[in-house]
Amino acid sequence: MSTIDQQFVEYVVKSLVSNPDDVVVERLIDEKGVLLTLTVHPDDLGRVIGKRGVTAQSLRTLLRALGTKNDARYNLKIVNNDDDRENYEVSSEEGVAKNFTEEDVDNESLLAKNTRKELAELDDLDI
Repeated sequence: MSTIDQQFVEYVVKSLVSNPDDVVVERLIDEKGVLLTLTVHPDDLGRVIGKRGVTAQSLRTLLRALGTKNDARYNLKIVNNDDDRENYEVSSEEGVAKNFTEEDVDNESLLAKNTRKELAELDDLDI
């Protein structure tokens, strides 16, 4: 049985997304208040968050208003269930998505580690 807050979030989010059947809102009550965990289809995650998080912030503001009416404090957590999909990078020059393999990610991590080491060595120099 879903409560009014779950129904509210589901209604708003289902109106925004392309895959409304994949919208799931779970409710958990703890000492901080009510935590609503929102899970959507990975393709719809950007729509729910919005540019610079504006849509997600608007959802949280509406929940705060609902919380004022119900004397409750609401928190909204948007879950990224994108675990089974590959990582993508969009090239700013071409606008083309590039698939990353685990080897590419490992190489980039190694490059980042070496760069941090070199920067730390430069910080140690007295110039």
